[in-house]
Amino acid sequence: MNNTVESIRTILLSANYGHEDHPEILECFPNGPKRTIGLVEVTLSDGTKGYGEGYLGVFAPKVFESIVELCKPYLLGKNAFDTKRRYLDLCSVCDYWSLQGAARHTTSAIEIALIDAKSKSLGVPAYKLFGDNFKDRVEVYGSGGICDTKEHFVEELEYLKSLGIKKYKIRSTEKDILRTAWILQEAKKYEIEIGIDMCQNLADPPLTAEEVINFINSVREISSEKILFLEEAVGPTDIKGFQKLKENFDIKICGGEIVTTQEEMISRIDLGAYDFVQPDASVIGGIQSVLEIFEYAKSNNIDTVVHAWGGPVAIMANYHACFASGGKLVELPMIPYDLEPDLFTDQRQIIDGFLIRPNGPGIGITMNENIENKYKFDETAVYSCVVVDRGQPDDDYWRL
Repeated sequence: MNNTVESIRTILLSANYGHEDHPEILECFPNGPKRTIGLVEVTLSDGTKGYGEGYLGVFAPKVFESIVELCKPYLLGKNAFDTKRRYLDLCSVCDYWSLQGAARHTTSAIEIALIDAKSKSLGVPAYKLFGDNFKDRVEVYGSGGICDTKEHFVEELEYLKSLGIKKYKIRSTEKDILRTAWILQEAKKYEIEIGIDMCQNLADPPLTAEEVINFINSVREISSEKILFLEEAVGPTDIKGFQKLKENFDIKICGGEIVTTQEEMISRIDLGAYDFVQPDASVIGGIQSVLEIFEYAKSNNIDTVVHAWGGPVAIMANYHACFASGGKLVELPMIPYDLEPDLFTDQRQIIDGFLIRPNGPGIGITMNENIENKYKFDETAVYSCVVVDRGQPDDDYWRL
């Protein structure tokens, strides 16, 4: 079958996200609770349409759109089913000036769209392009914990309880000693274990390993509850810092969500930076790049847990990569996003704490003209990486 690329276009969608008093909105969305995603639509010569997402669309949607337009002529009329070759063509176009960064997010989106279109055209779920022996389900951890109040934490714990989820990632900084100890104790009541994302990929300057060690030791003086993992606990380039954390703790050390090439992720694995890695298909080059990370990590006895904090298309692409590679754990973003029900439909199902393997063709995303009209692009709906200090309750509020 010679199915060629007939057309490519960008779709920018903006929708309500969280609420105006949510801490992430106060920190990172200067124009209020609305978020944009950047999608690529690829149409094949048989009429099949595939969709991909690049995480760049959340931050710089117009940049995303411009890079898609730049790449388009190099794909039109080419064999759409040779997805690896098409991805390498995109790398040839962009790598000289953006080997690490914005272009990788964009080429990720195009690769995902090609995978989606190919698997739809063949009438199979995307993961079936890469094998035929798959788990029926994968454990889920809830990704939230951006909470200023006990009531908000409890609301999220109750939500996880309703889904049967037993793992919960919160966000903490070195100042959140009492707050972290409090949620460790509170989660115990729900039989839910806690991982901590310290968000140092956005910090300037980031924490040192010594500061993180002091933070964890201070938390442990108050609460003896197990901490599952520490994510992005030092700056993304501080390999020695990650190594030092591994030497000092029995907590799993992880990271990698901002890494944009397989080569860099592999080098971090070789340097012993992580206990498990967190590639994102909407950042690192698409689904096939994540599969390469899974394969290399397995050969080094390291787990891979896909990062999935993008929009619905990015999330489903990462879930398919997980099923294709035999992953053991996936991320579930917990902030309400109006786009999700329309785009996921019935393809993202969570039962008893596990993600059920989707069976629809492609990556399992619904897209149509009605959705585009319903969620028209709002230029003010962008994420700002200049984090605002929103202020938080004092220590006495969290004291056990």
